Amino acid sequence: MSIELVHIGFGNILAMNRVTAIASPNSAPTKRTIQEGRNKGILIDMTSGRRTKAVIFTDSGQIILAALAPETIASRLQTSRTSPTGKPEQGDSKDEP
Repeated sequence: MSIELVHIGFGNILAMNRVTAIASPNSAPTKRTIQEGRNKGILIDMTSGRRTKAVIFTDSGQIILAALAPETIASRLQTSRTSPTGKPEQGDSKDEP
C-alpha cells in the first residue's frame, strides 16, 4: 500500500490515503464538529494562523484544519497522481500575508 502525500500549505503535508472527507468550514454542523474535536483533543490545526478554508476528516477520527480551499487540495492530489514533483506551489510561503 503506497502513501500519497500532498502538500496542504505552509510546510504541512497530509497522507491522503487516510482522508475520508474534505469539507468547507462554513456550515453549522461542521463548526460544531470542529468545536467537539477541539474539546476531545482530536483536532489538528495546520493553518499556521491563517483562516480555515478546509476541514479534513481522517479514517482514524482526527479532524484537520487547513488554510487551503478543498478544491485546491483536491487539485493537488490530482496533480500528484499525474506528475509528483514534491515541490511546494506558489503562495505557500510563510512570509505572505
